[in-house]
Amino acid sequence: MGYVIRRVAARVVCFDLDGRILLIRSSDPADRAKPHWWELPGGGIDAGETAEQAIARELSEEAGITNAEIGPCIWTQHAQFTFAGWDFDQHERIHVATCDGDTTGALHLEAFEAMAFEESRWWDPTDFLATDSPTVPPRLREFLPAIVDGERPFPPIDITPDT
Repeated sequence: MGYVIRRVAARVVCFDLDGRILLIRSSDPADRAKPHWWELPGGGIDAGETAEQAIARELSEEAGITNAEIGPCIWTQHAQFTFAGWDFDQHERIHVATCDGDTTGALHLEAFEAMAFEESRWWDPTDFLATDSPTVPPRLREFLPAIVDGERPFPPIDITPDT
């Protein structure tokens, strides 16, 4: 690893009124040999922002959602990865949210996001759990069923993969 971007980030398990979960299918624009993955919306927390404010901003930018009710932080993770040729070392707070599923707002994607994001989709959790594509966070399938069942762990559970 050369230069490393160290940051704090926030992601969100966002449910619509039918209990479906929003995921974004992405790929690495700098390495198309990597398989695509399904990820929770989110990104870096800007200076002066709370995790909740960053999640609201990211939902608007990445999915056109402007009416989400942001709930508690349920998970944390430490993630190290390479994306678009950049090395990242980030600590994430992952919250739960609900919205009406309206994704008609204007998207405001950064250049690499526009190249990386292939589609966004509302998944029935059972259908999603039956797939085998990689996910971000990597342990999403392991911990999602409890959240679908209404659990809101406090304190948040660290879901960092074992190395």
